Amino acid sequence: MARIYTKTGDKGETSILGGTRLPKSHIRIEAYGNVDELNAYIGLLRDLPEHSARKDIMLDIQNKLFVIGSLLAADPERNKMELPPLEEDAITKLEKLIDDINERTPPMRYFILPGGHLSISHTHVARCVCRRAERAVVALHQQQAVDERIIRFLNRLSDYLFALCRLLHVELNIDETPWKPSKL
Repeated sequence: MARIYTKTGDKGETSILGGTRLPKSHIRIEAYGNVDELNAYIGLLRDLPEHSARKDIMLDIQNKLFVIGSLLAADPERNKMELPPLEEDAITKLEKLIDDINERTPPMRYFILPGGHLSISHTHVARCVCRRAERAVVALHQQQAVDERIIRFLNRLSDYLFALCRLLHVELNIDETPWKPSKL
């Protein structure tokens, strides 16, 4: 059985698909690391009882994030491994889910503070991690071309997670907490 540790990263470098070695601080590593963290958070959401009716949706999202992670972890010039593409319909599916949720939630009239229930708070954390992943992918794209569908998918996913927070408020019959700016 192969060991999980290789000791090849002990000096702060790692290999990406194609054999290129990069410092672990490289924006490419940051980008796919954030996507990996997001995938773990989506797994957490999938395990929450409040999301039981959405397990298949969450699993599909996790599979798409794994595709994104593999695409980001590949050297676009040296990788010879065939990787699955991120299809345009992945974005369209998220848009439909958002539209369906918007029909089931009241119009937004104010900014909303995260919280109200553990499942809502976890979903907001996943949304924030998604935004961080998106920012890292955009930063990578400014240095080296990235399939723009990845950026659009992450953008829609964060929108979906926000809409999902609002839907959880409705499903759990918990009032949203409006942001009220105050003077300290």
